[in-house]
Amino acid sequence: MDCAVDNGVAGIHAQCGGGCTCSTCHGIVASEWFARVGTPVGDERDILEFVPERRATSRLTCQIVVREELDGLVVHVPVRP
Repeated sequence: MDCAVDNGVAGIHAQCGGGCTCSTCHGIVASEWFARVGTPVGDERDILEFVPERRATSRLTCQIVVREELDGLVVHVPVRP
C-alpha cells in the first residue's frame, strides 16, 4: 500500500493509513502470485467479506509485506463506480 500511494497508483486511497480498518487499498493479486503473498487472516479477512469487488485472490494491500521474493508482484486495482 505504501509503495502504491508513494507512486500515485490510481484506486489505492489508503484512508486508514495502513491500519487494516477500511478497504480503500483493496487489490486483486494475480493468481500466479497469490501463494507467495499468502491468504488474508484475522481482521483483513473480515473486512474483505464486505468488499463488493472481492475475488478469490483479493488482499488489502496494507497487509502485504514487501519482501525480496515478491519482486515483480502483480496486483490489479478494481474499478470502483
